[in-house]
Amino acid sequence: MVTKTCTNPRCVCVPCSCDECRCGTGRLGELERRVMDVVWSAAGSELTGRAIADQLPEYAYTTVVTVLDRLARKGEVRRRLDERVKRYSAVRGAGAHTAQAMRLALDAANDPDDALLRFVQDLPAGQLDVLRNALELKELKDDA
Repeated sequence: MVTKTCTNPRCVCVPCSCDECRCGTGRLGELERRVMDVVWSAAGSELTGRAIADQLPEYAYTTVVTVLDRLARKGEVRRRLDERVKRYSAVRGAGAHTAQAMRLALDAANDPDDALLRFVQDLPAGQLDVLRNALELKELKDDA
């Protein structure tokens, strides 16, 4: 039996059993987050690197496309070549990205149940209502 050694420093699997470890890829740096905010704001559309860079005028175009390439490698954006122009779109929405980041944080916790309990205790009433409704819908779906 061959045991795979994971080289991802952000891996939270013990032992790592992923075919291709993507642990930690949901974490975005500050500029990555700003670029993703632009991409997410165009949900369902493809944007060119130039269009994204134009919305972030404080950064050089080359910096923005470098970040887009990094985000493509992380699996956060799709990159499609249209003639000679690269077009980018989000792989998933901002909410799904945040949910994955929350899941990764729980997976990395020494005591995920305690972390989840404390997270829920700190939620404002409106978000608790959303959570209650989601749990009820999940229960109904699981019972069906």
